[in-house]
Amino acid sequence: METPASPPQQNEPNRPNDEARGPRLREIPIRLMVPNLITALAICAGLTGIRLAFEGRYELAVVMVLAAAFLDGIDGRVARLLKATSKFGVQMDSLADIINFGVAPVLVSYAFLLDNARSPGWIAALLYAIAAGLRLARFNVMADREVKAPWQSEFFVGVPAPMGALLVLLPVYLGFLGVEPTPFFVYGSVAYTVLIGYLLVSRLPVWSGKSSRIRRDLMLPILLGVVLYVALLMSYTWQVLSVTVIAYLCVLPFSARAWQRRYGTITIEDDGTSV
Repeated sequence: METPASPPQQNEPNRPNDEARGPRLREIPIRLMVPNLITALAICAGLTGIRLAFEGRYELAVVMVLAAAFLDGIDGRVARLLKATSKFGVQMDSLADIINFGVAPVLVSYAFLLDNARSPGWIAALLYAIAAGLRLARFNVMADREVKAPWQSEFFVGVPAPMGALLVLLPVYLGFLGVEPTPFFVYGSVAYTVLIGYLLVSRLPVWSGKSSRIRRDLMLPILLGVVLYVALLMSYTWQVLSVTVIAYLCVLPFSARAWQRRYGTITIEDDGTSV
């Protein structure tokens, strides 16, 4: 004997069915948040450096910008170490890069010195910020290439943006050391800012040091040298930063010479990008 089919149950008005609820949010490990948190702190430090500069607290502003650059430089390495890389993190890191390497350092320089040149100083600041953005865009395009050129493990195309942020602040370091803002120094700083912007977008081969190796017997002396450098940096901050920037600029011609000996050209002619 057949039993009558039970009538279909109607959903209660206050309890929607599973389909109406939409996808459930899945839980993620806390370690996945660490790199993004570092990136957010880097953005905060860079923007705070801008605020401090316009409040006249220039030394603290530079410290915040350098801290932002440091945090921005380690977030990717932390992500790889924790196996927490993500597309969201890549996009967020790109946003932090343009703020911390392009906008923050040159605005601090503008507030401290370039403003004395009026319009030429602002134009130089704009050119540097745009050049930093173009440099970062080119880096992202090259990083996404499926097949990378062998030289990419040894050379950058142009000065990398993190180093550009350190370089463009050289007039500020010198100002902290007592150099007077004479017209010659101010307009020389304007030209220097434009030069650093050009080095960012140039095709100058810049030695990266990624594939360098050191002899085992030199490891301890190099470690001691790094410790000495950090100690001097903490004690004589602006002097050491000034010497570091000048030394880096002096190394660039030797980097181009090394490229020419290996590949026969002064600049990198083919980097696989459209810019």
